[in-house]
Amino acid sequence: MTALSTCLWFATEAEDAARFYAATIPGGRMGAVVRTPPGGPGPEGSVLLALFEIGGQPFMALNGNPGDAFTNAISLVATCADQAELDRVWDALLVGGSPIACGWLKDRYGVAWQVVPDGLMDLLGGTDEAGRTRFMAAMHTMVKLDLAALKAAVAGA
Repeated sequence: MTALSTCLWFATEAEDAARFYAATIPGGRMGAVVRTPPGGPGPEGSVLLALFEIGGQPFMALNGNPGDAFTNAISLVATCADQAELDRVWDALLVGGSPIACGWLKDRYGVAWQVVPDGLMDLLGGTDEAGRTRFMAAMHTMVKLDLAALKAAVAGA
């Protein structure tokens, strides 16, 4: 296998979504926008697909979805360096979207995201069973994750 990437299938919002994600996620960048050729699917000259990169991973946003909605069965995980970055990314993705729980949200395009702090798996995967139990209890009370509160829960503070 040469490469693995993700394709997100939109009705007509591919370019808008690609530009939004590339601008919102740290280190994101916009790539090529490919227009529909004569005889292609959709109106000639309309956006067929938009390439972008977030978190060092390539993505393709493709127009032409006949109405299949995104579901929570697949989500994008944005691992943020610190609470300030988490807050900024969460707030940007949430505009026009809706919060879910435990760090999950749906953005304005219906794509599910998990916005988590770096080190989350260290807290969750630790060997202190009581700390892990407190972590889970604290996380289940949150919509947007609060790293300091999660660390305090693990520590028993």
